[in-house]
Amino acid sequence: MKILWNTIFLAVLIWSGILPHDTLTWFLEVLPAIIGFGVIIATYKKFPLTPLVYGLILLHMIILMVGGHYSYAEVPLFNEIKDFFGSTRNNYDKLGHFAQGFIPAIIMREFLIRKSIFNSPKWRSFFTICFCLAFSAFYELTEWWAAISLGDGAEDFLGTQGYVWDTQSDMWYALVGSVLSLLLLSKFHDKQLSKIMEEK
Repeated sequence: MKILWNTIFLAVLIWSGILPHDTLTWFLEVLPAIIGFGVIIATYKKFPLTPLVYGLILLHMIILMVGGHYSYAEVPLFNEIKDFFGSTRNNYDKLGHFAQGFIPAIIMREFLIRKSIFNSPKWRSFFTICFCLAFSAFYELTEWWAAISLGDGAEDFLGTQGYVWDTQSDMWYALVGSVLSLLLLSKFHDKQLSKIMEEK
Protein backbone atom coordinates (compact mmCIF):
# COMPACT_ATOMS: atom_id res chain seq x y z
CA MET A 1 0.00 0.00 0.00
CA LYS A 2 2.85 2.37 0.85
CA ILE A 3 4.41 1.98 -2.62
CA LEU A 4 1.05 2.39 -4.38
CA TRP A 5 0.18 5.47 -2.28
CA ASN A 6 3.53 7.14 -3.01
CA THR A 7 3.34 6.25 -6.70
CA ILE A 8 -0.13 7.77 -7.11
CA PHE A 9 0.84 10.91 -5.21
CA LEU A 10 4.05 11.51 -7.18
CA ALA A 11 2.40 10.69 -10.53
CA VAL A 12 -0.43 13.18 -9.96
CA LEU A 13 1.99 15.80 -8.60
CA ILE A 14 4.23 15.54 -11.68
CA TRP A 15 1.21 15.64 -14.00
CA SER A 16 -0.21 18.69 -12.23
CA GLY A 17 3.07 20.57 -12.61
CA ILE A 18 3.27 20.07 -16.38
CA LEU A 19 2.02 23.23 -18.12
CA PRO A 20 -0.39 24.33 -15.37
CA HIS A 21 -2.94 27.09 -15.99
CA ASP A 22 -0.81 29.47 -13.91
CA THR A 23 2.49 28.55 -12.24
CA LEU A 24 1.99 30.69 -9.13
CA THR A 25 -1.54 29.39 -8.62
CA TRP A 26 -0.29 25.83 -9.06
CA PHE A 27 2.37 26.34 -6.40
CA LEU A 28 -0.04 27.89 -3.91
CA GLU A 29 -2.63 25.14 -4.43
CA VAL A 30 -0.27 22.14 -4.25
CA LEU A 31 1.90 23.48 -1.40
CA PRO A 32 -0.43 22.03 1.31
CA ALA A 33 -0.24 18.63 -0.42
CA ILE A 34 3.55 18.75 -0.53
CA ILE A 35 3.72 19.75 3.15
CA GLY A 36 1.26 16.97 4.00
CA PHE A 37 3.42 14.47 2.13
CA GLY A 38 6.43 15.54 4.17
CA VAL A 39 4.49 15.16 7.44
CA ILE A 40 3.30 11.67 6.46
CA ILE A 41 6.85 10.56 5.59
CA ALA A 42 8.14 11.95 8.91
CA THR A 43 5.45 10.30 11.05
CA TYR A 44 4.83 7.04 9.17
CA LYS A 45 6.87 4.85 11.53
CA LYS A 46 6.22 6.70 14.80
CA PHE A 47 2.49 7.24 14.34
CA PRO A 48 1.07 5.11 11.50
CA LEU A 49 -2.50 5.99 10.59
CA THR A 50 -5.41 3.81 9.55
CA PRO A 51 -5.77 2.89 5.86
CA LEU A 52 -8.97 4.97 5.78
CA VAL A 53 -7.12 8.12 6.83
CA TYR A 54 -4.26 7.54 4.41
CA GLY A 55 -6.75 7.01 1.60
CA LEU A 56 -8.68 10.17 2.47
CA ILE A 57 -5.48 12.22 2.69
CA LEU A 58 -4.43 11.02 -0.77
CA LEU A 59 -7.86 11.90 -2.15
CA HIS A 60 -7.61 15.39 -0.69
CA MET A 61 -4.14 15.83 -2.16
CA ILE A 62 -5.43 14.81 -5.60
CA ILE A 63 -8.25 17.35 -5.33
CA LEU A 64 -5.68 20.05 -4.52
CA MET A 65 -3.34 19.05 -7.34
CA VAL A 66 -6.11 18.90 -9.95
CA GLY A 67 -7.29 22.34 -8.82
CA GLY A 68 -3.73 23.61 -9.00
CA HIS A 69 -3.24 22.32 -12.54
CA TYR A 70 -6.40 23.76 -14.07
CA SER A 71 -7.21 26.45 -11.47
CA TYR A 72 -10.37 25.85 -9.48
CA ALA A 73 -12.47 27.88 -11.90
CA GLU A 74 -11.45 25.91 -14.99
CA VAL A 75 -11.56 22.18 -14.13
CA PRO A 76 -12.96 20.66 -17.37
CA LEU A 77 -15.40 18.14 -15.86
CA PHE A 78 -16.97 20.83 -13.69
CA ASN A 79 -17.18 23.17 -16.68
CA GLU A 80 -19.27 20.48 -18.38
CA ILE A 81 -21.43 20.14 -15.26
CA LYS A 82 -21.81 23.93 -15.19
CA ASP A 83 -22.96 23.98 -18.81
CA PHE A 84 -25.30 21.02 -18.31
CA PHE A 85 -27.12 22.68 -15.43
CA GLY A 86 -26.91 26.18 -16.92
CA SER A 87 -24.90 27.45 -13.95
CA THR A 88 -22.83 30.62 -14.03
CA ARG A 89 -19.79 29.23 -12.19
CA ASN A 90 -17.49 26.21 -12.02
CA ASN A 91 -18.11 24.62 -8.61
CA TYR A 92 -14.96 22.52 -8.31
CA ASP A 93 -13.87 24.81 -5.48
CA LYS A 94 -16.95 23.77 -3.52
CA LEU A 95 -15.86 20.14 -3.82
CA GLY A 96 -12.50 21.22 -2.45
CA HIS A 97 -14.04 23.01 0.52
CA PHE A 98 -16.40 20.12 1.21
CA ALA A 99 -13.32 17.87 1.32
CA GLN A 100 -11.67 20.44 3.59
CA GLY A 101 -14.22 19.46 6.23
CA PHE A 102 -14.93 15.83 5.28
CA ILE A 103 -11.33 14.63 5.36
CA PRO A 104 -9.76 16.55 8.29
CA ALA A 105 -12.71 15.42 10.43
CA ILE A 106 -11.55 11.79 10.31
CA ILE A 107 -7.90 12.78 10.72
CA MET A 108 -8.74 14.77 13.86
CA ARG A 109 -11.07 12.01 15.11
CA GLU A 110 -8.26 9.47 14.86
CA PHE A 111 -5.84 11.72 16.70
CA LEU A 112 -8.31 12.45 19.51
CA ILE A 113 -9.21 8.79 20.00
CA ARG A 114 -5.66 7.46 19.90
CA LYS A 115 -4.39 10.16 22.26
CA SER A 116 -7.44 9.70 24.57
CA ILE A 117 -8.10 13.44 24.65
CA PHE A 118 -11.87 13.17 25.08
CA ASN A 119 -13.69 10.35 26.88
CA SER A 120 -17.06 11.52 25.63
CA PRO A 121 -17.84 10.71 21.96
CA LYS A 122 -20.20 13.71 21.86
CA TRP A 123 -17.52 16.14 23.02
CA ARG A 124 -15.07 14.54 20.62
CA SER A 125 -17.45 15.05 17.71
CA PHE A 126 -18.20 18.62 18.79
CA PHE A 127 -14.50 19.48 18.99
CA THR A 128 -13.82 17.82 15.63
CA ILE A 129 -16.51 19.85 13.88
CA CYS A 130 -15.27 23.05 15.55
CA PHE A 131 -11.72 22.25 14.45
CA CYS A 132 -12.79 21.73 10.84
CA LEU A 133 -14.74 24.97 10.79
CA ALA A 134 -11.80 26.84 12.34
CA PHE A 135 -9.42 25.27 9.82
CA SER A 136 -11.70 26.38 6.98
CA ALA A 137 -11.88 29.91 8.38
CA PHE A 138 -8.08 30.03 8.68
CA TYR A 139 -7.77 28.97 5.04
CA GLU A 140 -10.09 31.80 4.04
CA LEU A 141 -7.79 34.17 5.93
CA THR A 142 -4.79 32.85 4.02
CA GLU A 143 -6.67 33.51 0.77
CA TRP A 144 -7.31 37.06 1.96
CA TRP A 145 -3.63 37.54 2.81
CA ALA A 146 -2.69 36.16 -0.61
CA ALA A 147 -5.09 38.60 -2.27
CA ILE A 148 -3.47 41.51 -0.42
CA SER A 149 0.04 40.32 -1.28
CA LEU A 150 -0.54 39.37 -4.91
CA GLY A 151 -3.16 41.89 -5.96
CA ASP A 152 -4.70 40.99 -9.31
CA GLY A 153 -2.55 37.86 -9.49
CA ALA A 154 -4.59 36.26 -6.69
CA GLU A 155 -7.81 35.92 -8.74
CA ASP A 156 -7.12 32.34 -9.87
CA PHE A 157 -6.09 31.35 -6.34
CA LEU A 158 -9.19 32.88 -4.77
CA GLY A 159 -11.55 31.37 -7.33
CA THR A 160 -14.51 33.51 -6.23
CA GLN A 161 -15.77 33.86 -9.82
CA GLY A 162 -17.71 36.97 -8.84
CA TYR A 163 -19.75 35.22 -6.13
CA VAL A 164 -20.11 37.70 -3.24
CA TRP A 165 -20.86 34.98 -0.67
CA ASP A 166 -17.97 32.75 -1.74
CA THR A 167 -16.11 32.92 1.58
CA GLN A 168 -19.18 32.13 3.66
CA SER A 169 -20.31 29.31 1.38
CA ASP A 170 -16.79 27.80 1.46
CA MET A 171 -16.97 27.56 5.25
CA TRP A 172 -20.52 26.18 5.04
CA TYR A 173 -19.39 23.39 2.71
CA ALA A 174 -16.54 22.51 5.07
CA LEU A 175 -18.97 22.43 8.00
CA VAL A 176 -21.39 20.15 6.14
CA GLY A 177 -18.49 17.95 5.04
CA SER A 178 -17.25 17.47 8.60
CA VAL A 179 -20.69 16.54 9.93
CA LEU A 180 -21.37 14.08 7.11
CA SER A 181 -17.94 12.53 7.51
CA LEU A 182 -18.56 11.74 11.17
CA LEU A 183 -22.04 10.40 10.43
CA LEU A 184 -20.99 8.20 7.51
CA LEU A 185 -17.49 6.98 8.40
CA SER A 186 -17.25 6.72 12.19
CA LYS A 187 -18.26 3.04 12.48
CA PHE A 188 -15.94 1.96 9.68
CA HIS A 189 -13.19 4.11 11.18
CA ASP A 190 -13.71 2.46 14.59
CA LYS A 191 -13.10 -0.99 13.08
CA GLN A 192 -9.80 0.10 11.58
CA LEU A 193 -8.82 1.90 14.77
CA SER A 194 -9.40 -1.23 16.85
CA LYS A 195 -7.04 -3.19 14.57
CA ILE A 196 -4.27 -0.63 14.62
CA MET A 197 -4.53 -0.13 18.39
CA GLU A 198 -4.43 -3.90 19.01
CA GLU A 199 -1.14 -4.09 17.13
CA LYS A 200 0.49 -1.63 19.54
